[in-house]
Parts: sequence; C-alpha cells; structure tokens
Amino acid sequence: MHTFWQAAKQDTVNAVLARARDEFGEKIFLDFVGDTYTYTEVVERTLCLAAGLKEIGVQPGDTVASLLDNNVDAVLLWFAINAVGAISVPVNTAYKGEFLRHQIADSEAAVMVVEEDYALRVVEILPVLPKLTHLIHRGDSPGDHAGISVRSLREISAQNAEGIDFYDAKPGDLTMLIYTSGTTGPSKGCMISHNYACNIAHQSLLANDAQPKDIFWTALPLFHMNATATGVLKTAMIGARCAVYPRFSLSGFWPDIERSGATSIMLLGSMAPLIANAEDNDFSKRCFGQVRVVSTAPFPPELQETWRTRFGVKYTGAPGYGLSEAAMVVYGDLTQPAPPNTSGKRNEDFEVIIADGNDNELPPGEAGEILIRPLRSHVMFEGYWNRPAETQKIMRNMWLHSGDIGKFDDDGYFYFVDRQKDYLRRRGENISSFEMERSFAAHPDIADVAVHAVFSPVGEDDVKVTAVLQPNSTLTEEALCRWSLDRVPYFAVPRFIEFRRDLPRNPTGKVLKYQLRDEGCTANTWDREKSDLEIKRR
Repeated sequence: MHTFWQAAKQDTVNAVLARARDEFGEKIFLDFVGDTYTYTEVVERTLCLAAGLKEIGVQPGDTVASLLDNNVDAVLLWFAINAVGAISVPVNTAYKGEFLRHQIADSEAAVMVVEEDYALRVVEILPVLPKLTHLIHRGDSPGDHAGISVRSLREISAQNAEGIDFYDAKPGDLTMLIYTSGTTGPSKGCMISHNYACNIAHQSLLANDAQPKDIFWTALPLFHMNATATGVLKTAMIGARCAVYPRFSLSGFWPDIERSGATSIMLLGSMAPLIANAEDNDFSKRCFGQVRVVSTAPFPPELQETWRTRFGVKYTGAPGYGLSEAAMVVYGDLTQPAPPNTSGKRNEDFEVIIADGNDNELPPGEAGEILIRPLRSHVMFEGYWNRPAETQKIMRNMWLHSGDIGKFDDDGYFYFVDRQKDYLRRRGENISSFEMERSFAAHPDIADVAVHAVFSPVGEDDVKVTAVLQPNSTLTEEALCRWSLDRVPYFAVPRFIEFRRDLPRNPTGKVLKYQLRDEGCTANTWDREKSDLEIKRR
C-alpha cells in the first residue's frame, strides 16, 4: 500500500490538443458516422469557436453550460471553452424542468449552448435563470427573448482565430463540472481539473492496451467523462481515431462497427448483454475478429466469454473502479489474466482501503466501505462547486468516503460488492431520487412520495414510484406516469408505480427505502411495460 505523496508529470487538456496538432496534424481524429475531422481541423475550428466565446465575453474561470447531442460541436465546444480558460458544464440531454434548472443555476452559467430541439426547454425556465444572459443555439433560432441574447452557434463559430491560441491552463485549473446524481440532496458539481481528466485518460490507455493504430468507438454521451476523457481525450494523446456514434442503437451497432473499422469499443450497462444476446447478422459475421478490445461494466465472466467466442474479441473486461469524485482508483491490464469479477488492483495514483464504520481498515476478504485519498496532485476532484460543507462531509477524516462497498483479496485484487448510497442506476444513468421525488411531489394529487430501485433481471435497477394520494383523488398510476413524461428524463420515467395509504418510516420520520426495495413489486404495483404507454427519448 502507498503511504507517501508522490510527484508526477502534470498535464492539461489544452496542452494535449496543442501537442496533437503539432504531432498528428493531418491524421483523422474524429469520425461522426462518416463525417471525419483531422487533428488540424479540430484545433482550427476549436480556436475559431474560442474567439467567438471571447467576443461575447467569456473569460477565464467562467462556466459555460451545454445541452448537446453526440456531434462534433459538442467536442469542439468543450475544447473551445477550455481554450479561453473557462469551465465546461455539459448537461444531460434528457434533463428538463427542475432537473435542468438546477444545474444551469447552480453552475452560475451566463452562457448556454443548446441543440435546436432542446432550446425551448431552456426558454421555458428563463424566468428562474437570472444569471443566464446568452443562449446559443445549434440550428434554427428559438426566437428573440427579452433580457437574453439569442445567437446561432454557426455565427459564434465563424470568428477569425488569428492571434488566438490555447489559454495557458494550469494542471489544477478546472476543465469541467460533472454533476453527481444528487441522491441525498440536489445534484452537486464535481470540479474536474485538467490534470484529473488527463490522468483518467492516461489510465484508460494503460488499462485497455490502447495503440496509435486503434480506432476507438463509443456511443456513450459526450456529457459523461466516459466519452470525453476516456474516449476523445485518450485518443488525442496517442494520435489515434475516435468514432462517436449519436446514441446507442442495437440495430445500428454492427453496421457502424464495420463502417468505422473500430478495434476498441467502450460500452456501459446493458449494452454488452443486449449485443451478445441479439441474433447474428451479416454485419456481425463480417466483423468477426475485427474488434480487439471491449471494455464495459458490469462484465461478468460468462458474458466476456460470449464476446470472445462469438465475435472474436481478443481482450474483454471491466478494467477499473472509480466514481466522479475519484477515478480510476483501481484498474487492471486487460491483456493480463486476472480472477473473475475483479476490477484490477491499486495503482500509483491513489491509496485505497476497505474500512468499517469507524474508518478502521479491514483485512483482505472482508467487505466494507471504499475509502480513497490521492498520492499525486490533481488526480481526483477538487471538491464540489460552491459546496465546501458537502466537500468536507465526503472527505471526513481526511479520506474520501465513496459510499460504495468493496473488498480486496489476499493478492490485492479489488471486487465491487454493492452500493451504500440511496440512488438508482438505470441503463448506465445515475438517477437522483431527491430530484425525482421533488418532481413527483409537484403533482397536485400526490401527498407523499418515495422513488426507489427494484430488482431488474437485466442488471442495474428498475425505477419505482411509491406514492400516497391526496384524499378523494381519482388519479391512476398510468395517468401519473403520463404526467411525468414531460417532467423527468426519459431514462428516469418509472416502470413501476404503487399507491399506498402511507410510507414506512423510522422513528425520526425518514422513509425506509430499503424496506420498499425489499418489498419490490407487490400485487398492487402497476407495470408500465404491461401498458401501451411509449417512452420517447427526447
């Protein structure tokens, strides 16, 4: 175990891009379903957009929020924001209403860049966003609005970049805010430094046997670090190519793997089993042996074997464990044999222990909370944005308390066991029970509500709303679910709803969610999948 502070090379996103421009120039960097961009083109377009951001007043240290799909502008915007020394705040594209308002307001963003399809979501909440002064749209304008400047991204990007170069960022400067799920309160912005983003990208290179000739493929959203740091930024470090798909599609997966020539794939959640359990097709047959590396979590041994034998993949695994606040605190090398269900070993960046409720380290083989602290500068979050008390809370006793349960074996291999935190995870997305409950509590017929997980045979969780109705209410479960479609992200729309007379509570009045989880789907539970209600992804 490491017990001393280590000095190490520090890096920044800006420096990575500047080096890539000089070293890899005309090599293809990004591939968006056949629309390709060289390293030179990406940097030139980044600096033009940076000039546009400066022209509207964006300065070092400012936050710029975005609500963008997987497209080249989402990547260019992140790079351009950093190029002027500002901080990117990518927001989940499924967010609307209170979910969306909270993150824009909390980040204090004065500028927001949105897809044409999402602009009205922001317009609808402008009265409660007093600090937002610029709305930049990608596509047609949502119209003029009093008190705010509305311009097109095309116009902002058409600036002359002469004399513009990357801001001289320091490793500890912030590259982005990544918001947590907000399980016990409003979601919090994790302050991600340049060096943290670069470090996790470098870790991913090591864990996945990345090579300059690789073509990395991802359909993960660019508002997550999985796609930005361990996808795009990792690619730039070695001059490889990154193919970014708009969003995961089972039918579109193998056709784009063949088209792009992908050799290394990043998946998440239920994607890997869905692909493995699908029927063969001409595309998957032709791609046999093309993909060298597949990484995802969870990735049980039997599923890995399916990928190796059915698709000819050489290396498979779940090569690390981490959280937004600190990643990856353990990781392994996919090219080396390891025990089943392990996520690797401790690395030189972090000290990691398994502890009891008093922060005493437990011996190998015993499960407890995962506690973490850094052994290098700027390899974990810099705290929660504008929340010093919350930062101190999670960092109590000089350890970051993950809220997750794990264990190490006698050989130092790490095993994830369970989650302590009262949050839900569905199809790779963390869902804030706090914000879900606040959304459902806004319905006039709801007197009390708890949002919690129930077991899903697919893996991860299904979402259940257990609610108490107002007296004399005639509200039905399906009507409540339909009401939620315009108020919560598509992935958070509950599958199950149950109305009860009251909710189980402890003596202090706290709802006993563990009891609700254990009870699961009772005989009185409504199941959305047995109705004709359809969920649209926007």
